Amino acid sequence: MDSKEQIQEHPNIKKVLSLESLIFALGFALLFGYLGVKMGAVNMLNTMMQTAYHLLLDTVFYIMALAVLAGALSGLLTEFGIVAVINKILSPLMKPIYDLPGASVVGILATYLSDNPAILTLADDQGFRRYFKKYQLPALTNIGTSFGMGLIITSFMIGIASPTGESFIKPALIGNLGAIIGSVVSVRLMLRFTAKEYGRAEFCEVEESNGVMYTDYRMVRPGSAASRFMSAMLDGGKTGVSMGVAVIPGVLIICTFVLMLTNGPADGGVYTGAAYEGVSLLPAIGDKLQFILKPLFGFTSSQDISVPITSLGAAGAAIGLVPKLVQDGLANGNDVAVFTAMCMCWSGYLSTHVAMMDSLGCSKMTGKAIISHTIGGLCAGVSAHWLYMLLSMIG
Repeated sequence: MDSKEQIQEHPNIKKVLSLESLIFALGFALLFGYLGVKMGAVNMLNTMMQTAYHLLLDTVFYIMALAVLAGALSGLLTEFGIVAVINKILSPLMKPIYDLPGASVVGILATYLSDNPAILTLADDQGFRRYFKKYQLPALTNIGTSFGMGLIITSFMIGIASPTGESFIKPALIGNLGAIIGSVVSVRLMLRFTAKEYGRAEFCEVEESNGVMYTDYRMVRPGSAASRFMSAMLDGGKTGVSMGVAVIPGVLIICTFVLMLTNGPADGGVYTGAAYEGVSLLPAIGDKLQFILKPLFGFTSSQDISVPITSLGAAGAAIGLVPKLVQDGLANGNDVAVFTAMCMCWSGYLSTHVAMMDSLGCSKMTGKAIISHTIGGLCAGVSAHWLYMLLSMIG
């Protein structure tokens, strides 16, 4: 085989001139051309930089602080057996609800306390993998993603200050219930696809391993209870710092553009190049879709559509949009419940599903995973809205 044939067969090599380059160039020119014409080139660039700077100071560091506290809490809950006890209690529910083995609840807890890819570490472990049939393993991507960054998202929503003094504890908890409903829909749909592909009988191939570790025993740090307490708390906090740093690109890049497509000009309709100015494109689209969005999600404003759209790519970026919507009176308790459900359930799945399915060795099922999870996320938002309405009527 000559070098030319080798190059043609290499999956990561493309021709210099390709349709992909043309499409990207056109899309890039259309986006910046549209923003530049509406705002003026200088104002567009100034707004872009000012918005990113303010997001870094006002949002990212706040998310990082919450991530450190949440990481410390999760470290302590894991070290002193609370997570293991929850796992023991919830394991019997997994089969009837999700059609997954009881051990999969460990994946839920791991991703809720950290982020989507935490499920992959478990899936690589032979002791964990031995519980799963072949058709069940790909669904770990869906159930893991459904709870990614759950603790941080919930903590962030609860901590948002409402100008009316409204508490967002109940909406955030309702959002968690919505995410659970969305996860069931996503996993069950995915299992229908995988069962057709792999059948329902064959177990995953594993090396000789001891699987009782996940149900009857847990690992702890060496040393006294006091030293374990300090180590678990500080190590968990360090994990929170890493997660806080990891969300910076998503928040600054995605949020900046979403805000510029969501917000309008300064007072008087004049662009000044200040932070948080924009061209109001997403609200215009939201207004056209309000006849669907209102009954399904109960959004207070057409601008609220920006949060679930952003959560498709990055949950950290999506929750960064919420405080300003609340502060401007464009989002209330119902919206926070829907945001929590959809940000948790989707939690940037478009940016992680492909890599996660590839890591599980199930790349050919990636499209099915994305379809299932799209439907699951929509069901999460709808469920949160109607649960909030029902509980508001009750009291």
